[in-house]
Amino acid sequence: SRQICITPLHLALPQLFPAMFDRFVQPGRVVLITYGPCAGKVCTIVDIVDQKRVVVDGPESVTGVRRHMMPIKRLSLTDFRMTLRRGAREKTLKKALEKGEILKKWSETSWAKKLNAKETRKNLTDFERFKLMVARKKRSVAVKKALKKK
Repeated sequence: SRQICITPLHLALPQLFPAMFDRFVQPGRVVLITYGPCAGKVCTIVDIVDQKRVVVDGPESVTGVRRHMMPIKRLSLTDFRMTLRRGAREKTLKKALEKGEILKKWSETSWAKKLNAKETRKNLTDFERFKLMVARKKRSVAVKKALKKK
């Protein structure tokens, strides 16, 4: 005879599907601004205004982002989070950033490195772009030569 195990669905779902999200909009979450005058800068969510807006702070002396309200659409959530209370002061935020070495950890991520490389390429002069092209050609020739020997 067959045995049937009946498990309530709300108990079985966590095992069937892993957590769908792991980054949440919450005070202390470090975010990257993707649009606007501060685009490309990192800041921290300090308070939640409503479903679509949050208050962010750099602090300005550290990241160049002053405390202001932003739509969540213009932010990208990172993996980094600090324990902060809602509406934390700038001084508290600075201490938390230094304690967790958040900005140092951010600069070591591949995401930050890609953004930095993109910015560097954007600021190349015409002559630097030319030198880069010549170096790529030389590398291509060297690779082809090495592959031909094998």
